Amino acid sequence: MNACEVLCVVGARPNFMKIAPIMAAFAARPVQARLVHTGQHYDAAMSDGFFEQLGIPRPHVNLEVGSATHAVQTAEIMRAFEPVLDQEAPRAVLVVGDVNSTIACALVAAKKCVPVIHVEAGLRSYDRRMPEEINRVLTDQISDLLFTTERGALDNLRREGIAPERVHFVGNVMIDTLRRNLERAVPVGQTLGHRPAGGYAVLTLHRPSNVDDRDTLAGLLDAVGRIASRLPVIFPIHPRTRAAAERLGLSARLEQPGIRLLPPVGYLEMLGLTREATVVLTDSGGLQEETTALGVPCITLRENTERPVTLTEGTNTLTGPDPEKILQCFADILTSGGKRGRIPEHWDGRASERIAAILRDWLDA
Repeated sequence: MNACEVLCVVGARPNFMKIAPIMAAFAARPVQARLVHTGQHYDAAMSDGFFEQLGIPRPHVNLEVGSATHAVQTAEIMRAFEPVLDQEAPRAVLVVGDVNSTIACALVAAKKCVPVIHVEAGLRSYDRRMPEEINRVLTDQISDLLFTTERGALDNLRREGIAPERVHFVGNVMIDTLRRNLERAVPVGQTLGHRPAGGYAVLTLHRPSNVDDRDTLAGLLDAVGRIASRLPVIFPIHPRTRAAAERLGLSARLEQPGIRLLPPVGYLEMLGLTREATVVLTDSGGLQEETTALGVPCITLRENTERPVTLTEGTNTLTGPDPEKILQCFADILTSGGKRGRIPEHWDGRASERIAAILRDWLDA
Protein backbone atom coordinates (compact mmCIF):
# COMPACT_ATOMS: atom_id res chain seq x y z
CA MET A 1 0.00 0.00 0.00
CA ASN A 2 1.34 3.46 -0.91
CA ALA A 3 2.37 5.73 1.94
CA CYS A 4 -0.02 8.22 0.37
CA GLU A 5 -2.98 6.82 -1.51
CA VAL A 6 -4.88 10.12 -1.63
CA LEU A 7 -3.43 13.61 -1.45
CA CYS A 8 -6.12 15.92 -0.06
CA VAL A 9 -6.07 19.65 -0.78
CA VAL A 10 -7.45 22.58 1.21
CA GLY A 11 -6.80 26.24 0.76
CA ALA A 12 -9.53 28.49 2.11
CA ARG A 13 -11.92 28.68 5.04
CA PRO A 14 -14.86 26.89 3.32
CA ASN A 15 -12.58 23.91 2.62
CA PHE A 16 -11.69 23.37 6.25
CA MET A 17 -15.22 22.44 7.34
CA LYS A 18 -15.45 20.01 4.43
CA ILE A 19 -12.13 18.25 4.88
CA ALA A 20 -12.43 17.66 8.64
CA PRO A 21 -14.96 14.79 8.51
CA ILE A 22 -13.34 13.36 5.37
CA MET A 23 -9.95 13.00 7.05
CA ALA A 24 -11.62 11.37 10.07
CA ALA A 25 -13.53 8.93 7.83
CA PHE A 26 -10.37 8.08 5.89
CA ALA A 27 -8.55 7.27 9.13
CA ALA A 28 -11.34 4.90 10.14
CA ARG A 29 -11.72 3.11 6.80
CA PRO A 30 -8.62 3.23 6.38
CA VAL A 31 -7.57 5.27 3.37
CA GLN A 32 -3.96 6.42 3.50
CA ALA A 33 -4.26 10.19 3.08
CA ARG A 34 -2.06 13.25 3.47
CA LEU A 35 -3.15 16.86 3.58
CA VAL A 36 -1.79 19.82 1.62
CA HIS A 37 -2.74 23.37 2.63
CA THR A 38 -2.12 25.81 -0.21
CA GLY A 39 -2.21 28.81 2.12
CA GLN A 40 -4.83 30.58 0.01
CA HIS A 41 -6.27 31.83 3.32
CA TYR A 42 -3.11 32.76 5.16
CA ASP A 43 -4.49 34.80 8.06
CA ALA A 44 -4.24 32.81 11.30
CA ALA A 45 -7.75 33.93 12.32
CA MET A 46 -9.13 32.43 9.12
CA SER A 47 -7.01 29.28 9.05
CA ASP A 48 -5.17 27.99 12.12
CA GLY A 49 -8.13 28.25 14.47
CA PHE A 50 -10.23 26.05 12.23
CA PHE A 51 -7.65 23.27 12.22
CA GLU A 52 -7.56 23.35 16.02
CA GLN A 53 -11.33 23.57 16.59
CA LEU A 54 -12.23 20.87 14.06
CA GLY A 55 -9.42 18.45 14.89
CA ILE A 56 -8.01 18.51 11.36
CA PRO A 57 -4.56 16.89 11.16
CA ARG A 58 -1.78 19.40 10.67
CA PRO A 59 -1.04 19.68 6.94
CA HIS A 60 1.82 17.58 5.65
CA VAL A 61 2.88 20.67 3.71
CA ASN A 62 1.76 24.31 3.51
CA LEU A 63 2.42 25.96 0.15
CA GLU A 64 1.96 29.44 1.69
CA VAL A 65 0.86 31.08 -1.56
CA GLY A 66 -1.06 33.91 0.12
CA SER A 67 -3.32 36.43 -1.55
CA ALA A 68 -3.15 37.71 -5.14
CA THR A 69 -5.33 38.16 -8.20
CA HIS A 70 -7.20 35.06 -9.34
CA ALA A 71 -4.76 34.44 -12.18
CA VAL A 72 -1.62 34.93 -10.10
CA GLN A 73 -2.92 32.95 -7.15
CA THR A 74 -4.02 30.02 -9.33
CA ALA A 75 -0.68 30.00 -11.15
CA GLU A 76 1.32 30.17 -7.90
CA ILE A 77 -0.64 27.27 -6.42
CA MET A 78 -0.02 25.18 -9.55
CA ARG A 79 3.68 26.00 -9.52
CA ALA A 80 4.05 25.12 -5.83
CA PHE A 81 1.85 22.03 -5.90
CA GLU A 82 3.54 20.19 -8.78
CA PRO A 83 6.76 19.22 -6.94
CA VAL A 84 4.71 18.10 -3.92
CA LEU A 85 2.62 15.88 -6.19
CA ASP A 86 5.78 14.44 -7.76
CA GLN A 87 7.29 13.72 -4.35
CA GLU A 88 4.18 12.16 -2.80
CA ALA A 89 3.20 10.15 -5.92
CA PRO A 90 -0.38 9.53 -4.69
CA ARG A 91 -2.85 7.32 -6.47
CA ALA A 92 -5.35 10.20 -6.53
CA VAL A 93 -5.79 13.85 -5.58
CA LEU A 94 -8.92 14.91 -3.69
CA VAL A 95 -10.19 18.49 -3.88
CA VAL A 96 -13.23 20.03 -2.22
CA GLY A 97 -15.53 22.91 -3.11
CA ASP A 98 -14.84 25.65 -5.63
CA VAL A 99 -11.98 27.90 -4.50
CA ASN A 100 -8.88 28.65 -6.59
CA SER A 101 -6.93 25.93 -4.80
CA THR A 102 -9.47 23.39 -6.02
CA ILE A 103 -9.09 24.07 -9.74
CA ALA A 104 -5.35 24.75 -9.53
CA CYS A 105 -4.45 21.42 -7.90
CA ALA A 106 -6.97 19.51 -10.00
CA LEU A 107 -5.36 20.87 -13.17
CA VAL A 108 -1.87 19.87 -12.06
CA ALA A 109 -3.03 16.36 -11.17
CA ALA A 110 -5.03 15.87 -14.38
CA LYS A 111 -2.12 16.98 -16.58
CA LYS A 112 0.13 14.48 -14.81
CA CYS A 113 -2.47 11.72 -15.28
CA VAL A 114 -3.23 11.44 -11.56
CA PRO A 115 -6.96 10.79 -11.01
CA VAL A 116 -8.92 13.68 -9.51
CA ILE A 117 -11.69 13.28 -6.93
CA HIS A 118 -14.07 16.22 -6.46
CA VAL A 119 -16.16 16.52 -3.31
CA GLU A 120 -19.16 18.86 -3.70
CA ALA A 121 -19.42 18.34 -7.45
CA GLY A 122 -22.21 19.42 -9.78
CA LEU A 123 -23.34 22.60 -8.01
CA ARG A 124 -24.21 25.34 -10.50
CA SER A 125 -25.35 28.95 -10.20
CA TYR A 126 -25.18 29.35 -14.01
CA ASP A 127 -23.56 32.73 -13.41
CA ARG A 128 -20.18 32.78 -15.13
CA ARG A 129 -19.41 36.16 -13.54
CA MET A 130 -18.68 34.24 -10.35
CA PRO A 131 -15.08 32.96 -10.28
CA GLU A 132 -16.30 30.01 -8.22
CA GLU A 133 -18.62 28.93 -11.05
CA ILE A 134 -15.69 28.71 -13.44
CA ASN A 135 -13.76 26.67 -10.87
CA ARG A 136 -16.71 24.31 -10.34
CA VAL A 137 -17.35 23.64 -14.02
CA LEU A 138 -13.71 23.06 -14.94
CA THR A 139 -12.93 20.89 -11.92
CA ASP A 140 -15.88 18.62 -12.65
CA GLN A 141 -14.79 18.22 -16.28
CA ILE A 142 -11.37 16.86 -15.31
CA SER A 143 -12.47 14.76 -12.32
CA ASP A 144 -12.58 10.97 -12.38
CA LEU A 145 -14.78 10.54 -9.30
CA LEU A 146 -17.44 13.10 -8.37
CA PHE A 147 -19.30 13.25 -5.06
CA THR A 148 -22.51 15.33 -4.95
CA THR A 149 -24.45 16.95 -2.11
CA GLU A 150 -27.93 17.00 -3.70
CA ARG A 151 -29.66 14.85 -6.33
CA GLY A 152 -30.14 17.70 -8.79
CA ALA A 153 -26.37 17.97 -9.23
CA LEU A 154 -26.38 14.85 -11.40
CA ASP A 155 -28.65 16.56 -13.95
CA ASN A 156 -26.17 19.45 -14.16
CA LEU A 157 -23.28 17.05 -14.76
CA ARG A 158 -25.17 15.01 -17.35
CA ARG A 159 -25.92 18.17 -19.34
CA GLU A 160 -22.17 18.82 -19.41
CA GLY A 161 -21.40 15.36 -20.77
CA ILE A 162 -20.11 13.74 -17.58
CA ALA A 163 -20.80 10.00 -17.37
CA PRO A 164 -23.25 9.19 -14.54
CA GLU A 165 -21.17 6.21 -13.42
CA ARG A 166 -18.47 8.64 -12.27
CA VAL A 167 -20.97 10.43 -10.01
CA HIS A 168 -22.03 9.39 -6.50
CA PHE A 169 -24.70 11.15 -4.43
CA VAL A 170 -23.35 11.00 -0.87
CA GLY A 171 -24.78 14.04 0.90
CA ASN A 172 -23.17 17.10 2.40
CA VAL A 173 -19.90 16.89 4.35
CA MET A 174 -20.49 20.43 5.68
CA ILE A 175 -23.45 19.01 7.57
CA ASP A 176 -21.25 16.19 8.92
CA THR A 177 -19.09 18.85 10.54
CA LEU A 178 -22.10 20.79 11.81
CA ARG A 179 -23.69 17.75 13.44
CA ARG A 180 -20.45 16.61 15.03
CA ASN A 181 -19.79 20.01 16.56
CA LEU A 182 -23.26 21.27 17.45
CA GLU A 183 -22.91 20.44 21.14
CA ARG A 184 -19.52 22.19 21.18
CA ALA A 185 -20.87 25.41 19.64
CA VAL A 186 -19.81 28.45 21.66
CA PRO A 187 -22.85 30.07 23.35
CA VAL A 188 -23.81 33.49 22.04
CA GLY A 189 -23.33 35.08 25.44
CA GLN A 190 -19.74 33.89 25.56
CA THR A 191 -18.96 35.30 22.11
CA LEU A 192 -20.68 38.66 22.64
CA GLY A 193 -20.34 39.09 26.39
CA HIS A 194 -24.14 38.97 26.70
CA ARG A 195 -27.10 37.42 24.91
CA PRO A 196 -29.26 40.01 23.08
CA ALA A 197 -32.78 40.11 24.49
CA GLY A 198 -35.49 39.48 21.93
CA GLY A 199 -33.30 37.79 19.32
CA TYR A 200 -30.77 39.01 16.79
CA ALA A 201 -29.71 38.76 13.15
CA VAL A 202 -26.35 37.52 11.85
CA LEU A 203 -24.79 39.12 8.77
CA THR A 204 -21.90 37.95 6.59
CA LEU A 205 -20.86 39.83 3.50
CA HIS A 206 -17.79 39.37 1.35
CA ARG A 207 -18.51 38.70 -2.34
CA PRO A 208 -16.93 41.18 -4.78
CA SER A 209 -20.28 41.75 -6.49
CA ASN A 210 -21.65 43.04 -3.18
CA VAL A 211 -18.73 44.86 -1.59
CA ASP A 212 -16.65 46.26 -4.46
CA ASP A 213 -19.31 48.54 -5.94
CA ARG A 214 -20.10 51.63 -3.87
CA ASP A 215 -23.80 51.88 -4.73
CA THR A 216 -24.40 48.19 -4.05
CA LEU A 217 -22.55 48.18 -0.74
CA ALA A 218 -24.19 51.44 0.34
CA GLY A 219 -27.64 50.02 -0.39
CA LEU A 220 -26.89 46.84 1.52
CA LEU A 221 -25.55 48.69 4.55
CA ASP A 222 -28.54 51.04 4.53
CA ALA A 223 -30.88 48.03 4.56
CA VAL A 224 -28.85 46.46 7.37
CA GLY A 225 -29.10 49.69 9.33
CA ARG A 226 -32.90 49.64 9.01
CA ILE A 227 -32.96 46.01 10.13
CA ALA A 228 -30.70 46.87 13.07
CA SER A 229 -33.26 49.47 14.21
CA ARG A 230 -35.64 46.55 14.83
CA LEU A 231 -33.28 43.68 15.68
CA PRO A 232 -29.60 43.73 16.70
CA VAL A 233 -27.32 42.70 13.83
CA ILE A 234 -24.16 40.71 14.64
CA PHE A 235 -21.65 41.25 11.85
CA PRO A 236 -18.38 39.23 11.88
CA ILE A 237 -16.78 41.38 9.21
CA HIS A 238 -14.53 39.92 6.53
CA PRO A 239 -11.22 41.78 6.07
CA ARG A 240 -11.96 42.53 2.41
CA THR A 241 -15.38 43.98 3.35
CA ARG A 242 -13.90 46.30 5.93
CA ALA A 243 -11.21 47.38 3.47
CA ALA A 244 -13.82 47.98 0.76
CA ALA A 245 -15.97 50.09 3.10
CA GLU A 246 -12.96 52.23 3.99
CA ARG A 247 -11.91 52.59 0.35
CA LEU A 248 -15.42 53.57 -0.75
CA GLY A 249 -16.00 56.02 2.09
CA LEU A 250 -18.68 53.90 3.78
CA SER A 251 -17.01 53.13 7.11
CA ALA A 252 -19.55 55.24 9.01
CA ARG A 253 -22.37 52.97 7.84
CA LEU A 254 -20.69 50.05 9.59
CA GLU A 255 -21.10 51.93 12.87
CA GLN A 256 -24.88 52.42 12.70
CA PRO A 257 -26.82 51.84 15.96
CA GLY A 258 -27.71 48.21 16.47
CA ILE A 259 -24.85 46.80 14.39
CA ARG A 260 -22.28 44.86 16.42
CA LEU A 261 -19.06 44.41 14.47
CA LEU A 262 -16.86 41.43 15.30
CA PRO A 263 -13.52 40.34 13.85
CA PRO A 264 -13.57 37.04 11.92
CA VAL A 265 -14.74 34.34 14.33
CA GLY A 266 -13.92 30.64 14.59
CA TYR A 267 -16.16 27.86 13.40
CA LEU A 268 -17.57 27.02 16.83
CA GLU A 269 -18.31 30.67 17.57
CA MET A 270 -20.05 31.12 14.21
CA LEU A 271 -22.02 27.92 14.71
CA GLY A 272 -23.26 29.22 18.06
CA LEU A 273 -24.27 32.55 16.54
CA THR A 274 -26.06 30.89 13.63
CA ARG A 275 -27.86 28.27 15.69
CA GLU A 276 -29.55 30.83 17.93
CA ALA A 277 -30.17 33.57 15.34
CA THR A 278 -33.62 34.85 14.43
CA VAL A 279 -32.42 35.27 10.85
CA VAL A 280 -29.16 35.08 8.92
CA LEU A 281 -28.33 37.46 6.06
CA THR A 282 -25.46 36.28 3.90
CA ASP A 283 -23.83 36.01 0.50
CA SER A 284 -21.97 32.86 1.58
CA GLY A 285 -22.67 29.45 0.09
CA GLY A 286 -21.99 27.41 3.21
CA LEU A 287 -24.29 29.42 5.47
CA GLN A 288 -27.20 28.72 3.12
CA GLU A 289 -26.66 25.04 3.85
CA GLU A 290 -26.01 25.39 7.57
CA THR A 291 -29.14 27.49 8.16
CA THR A 292 -31.20 24.91 6.30
CA ALA A 293 -29.76 22.15 8.50
CA LEU A 294 -30.46 24.21 11.63
CA GLY A 295 -33.94 25.39 10.58
CA VAL A 296 -32.93 29.06 10.77
CA PRO A 297 -34.40 31.48 8.19
CA CYS A 298 -31.81 32.70 5.72
CA ILE A 299 -31.85 35.71 3.40
CA THR A 300 -29.27 35.28 0.66
CA LEU A 301 -28.03 38.59 -0.72
CA ARG A 302 -27.42 37.21 -4.21
CA GLU A 303 -29.41 36.92 -7.43
CA ASN A 304 -28.72 33.19 -7.71
CA THR A 305 -27.46 30.21 -5.76
CA GLU A 306 -25.56 27.07 -6.66
CA ARG A 307 -27.38 25.35 -3.79
CA PRO A 308 -31.01 25.26 -4.99
CA VAL A 309 -32.03 22.58 -2.50
CA THR A 310 -31.78 25.26 0.21
CA LEU A 311 -34.55 27.12 -1.63
CA THR A 312 -36.80 24.22 -2.58
CA GLU A 313 -36.46 22.22 0.63
CA GLY A 314 -34.69 24.49 3.10
CA THR A 315 -35.09 27.82 4.83
CA ASN A 316 -33.37 30.01 2.26
CA THR A 317 -34.80 32.94 0.25
CA LEU A 318 -32.98 34.87 -2.49
CA THR A 319 -33.36 38.64 -2.52
CA GLY A 320 -30.26 39.81 -4.33
CA PRO A 321 -28.76 43.07 -3.02
CA ASP A 322 -32.08 44.91 -3.50
CA PRO A 323 -32.76 46.79 -0.23
CA GLU A 324 -36.55 46.72 -0.60
CA LYS A 325 -36.63 42.97 -1.25
CA ILE A 326 -34.33 42.39 1.71
CA LEU A 327 -36.50 44.47 4.02
CA GLN A 328 -39.71 42.84 2.82
CA CYS A 329 -38.27 39.36 3.36
CA PHE A 330 -37.04 40.39 6.81
CA ALA A 331 -40.48 41.76 7.71
CA ASP A 332 -42.11 38.50 6.56
CA ILE A 333 -39.73 36.50 8.74
CA LEU A 334 -40.50 38.63 11.79
CA THR A 335 -44.22 38.22 11.11
CA SER A 336 -44.42 34.54 10.16
CA GLY A 337 -41.14 33.04 11.30
CA GLY A 338 -39.93 32.42 7.74
CA LYS A 339 -39.69 29.20 5.79
CA ARG A 340 -40.00 26.06 7.88
CA GLY A 341 -38.09 23.84 5.46
CA ARG A 342 -36.89 20.30 5.99
CA ILE A 343 -33.54 18.51 6.10
CA PRO A 344 -32.53 17.42 2.56
CA GLU A 345 -31.81 13.80 1.74
CA HIS A 346 -28.47 12.44 2.99
CA TRP A 347 -27.79 15.54 5.10
CA ASP A 348 -27.55 13.13 8.01
CA GLY A 349 -23.96 13.53 9.15
CA ARG A 350 -22.68 10.44 7.30
CA ALA A 351 -21.63 11.84 3.92
CA SER A 352 -17.93 11.47 4.70
CA GLU A 353 -18.44 7.82 5.66
CA ARG A 354 -20.07 7.17 2.28
CA ILE A 355 -17.20 8.91 0.52
CA ALA A 356 -14.61 6.82 2.38
CA ALA A 357 -16.43 3.56 1.61
CA ILE A 358 -16.83 4.33 -2.10
CA LEU A 359 -13.26 5.56 -2.38
CA ARG A 360 -11.84 2.51 -0.59
CA ASP A 361 -13.65 0.21 -3.04
CA TRP A 362 -12.54 2.38 -5.99
CA LEU A 363 -8.90 2.24 -4.89
CA ASP A 364 -9.04 -1.51 -4.30
CA ALA A 365 -10.61 -2.07 -7.73
